[in-house]
Amino acid sequence: MRAAYDCDVLVIGGGIVGLSTAYAITRAAPGTRVTVLEKEPGPARHQTGRNSGVIHSGIYYRPGSLKARYAVRGAAEMVKFCTEYGIPHAVTGKLIVATDRSELPRLHALVQRGRENGIPVRELGASQITEYEPEVRGLAAIHVGTTGICDFVAVARQLAHGSGAEIRYGTRVVRVDRRPERGVAVLTASGDIVRGRVLVNCAGLHSDEIARLTGDDPEARIVPFRGEYYELARPELVRGLVYPVPDPAFPFLGVHLTRGIDGGVHIGPNAVPALAREGYGWGTVRPRELGATLAWPGSWRIARRHWRYGAGEMRRSLSKKAFTEAVRRLLPGVSEDDLVPTAAGVRAQAVLRDGTLVDDFLIREGARAVHVLNAPSPAATASLPIGREVGRRVLAVL
Repeated sequence: MRAAYDCDVLVIGGGIVGLSTAYAITRAAPGTRVTVLEKEPGPARHQTGRNSGVIHSGIYYRPGSLKARYAVRGAAEMVKFCTEYGIPHAVTGKLIVATDRSELPRLHALVQRGRENGIPVRELGASQITEYEPEVRGLAAIHVGTTGICDFVAVARQLAHGSGAEIRYGTRVVRVDRRPERGVAVLTASGDIVRGRVLVNCAGLHSDEIARLTGDDPEARIVPFRGEYYELARPELVRGLVYPVPDPAFPFLGVHLTRGIDGGVHIGPNAVPALAREGYGWGTVRPRELGATLAWPGSWRIARRHWRYGAGEMRRSLSKKAFTEAVRRLLPGVSEDDLVPTAAGVRAQAVLRDGTLVDDFLIREGARAVHVLNAPSPAATASLPIGREVGRRVLAVL
């Protein structure tokens, strides 16, 4: 029967999670034939390549959750991986800064959460903030030493090369035919048919659509949120990474300052609804995708529940002055002229029917299929452990 299949494992999605899964499978079971189908002409064109490039420590995530466990483990593994393969990276540490008295209890809660997750945290008073960031102001802060930065696109390329998998770029899946006794066959936009024994869905922004094509109910829908960034014209104002205290009601970390591997400083992102799954600007509208988002009851429940938060994010999207005001809370010396627009990203956020934003990584299994249905940030940081977990599930059914 082996000859009837083009491969043993068919991975849909050539972002860092799909490529890490291919890498983990071939490392754990040499000789396993893995094929990765990616609709773009190269790897890591969406969430992986359009973010702040931060290796997250894991301080934000609920103890015991997949995000907490995989981010803490993944951060150390990512640094080791980058070191081994000469990929640009640095362990910089970061500040999380409270600028209002109402944020102080949440800052103290983060200290406790960090300690529960095994992360070294240093508490700082207002005067100590300038030891790390002379231009940053706040009432108090914490320093997280294990946070870093890296080139995640380079990581994805190395995973693709090191996996030994067949990578087919420019290959978009339009149909999936799954028969438990015969495996999975996919039809591509070019008319090719690719057959595998097991399918792995790592399609990111389109993961719920692929799950439905396979015949499995994802029980959630991807609602895309665009994150808009600026680059700092005076990068000397920021030495490393500076974050606000996040609102625990949302999976977004707020507008932060990130000195990247290239020495430039990115500021952002905000979080506004995208009008397409790959809607990197207000001018990109795909009626079918927008219609699917609006038809999902969870989208309207989010809007009703969090309209004040959303209005603030929308204001910062449409007004550079408002965005600058948000930045000035952390960095008072910045002006509108210091902010230069740069590439945006889109977060693939899974939302339940009742409007709940799925907080943890979400991995589901079907007959001869494993679906990664929610893997936004810190998925790049956690990609090596996520890949191993998905690989373990795949190999159990091969």
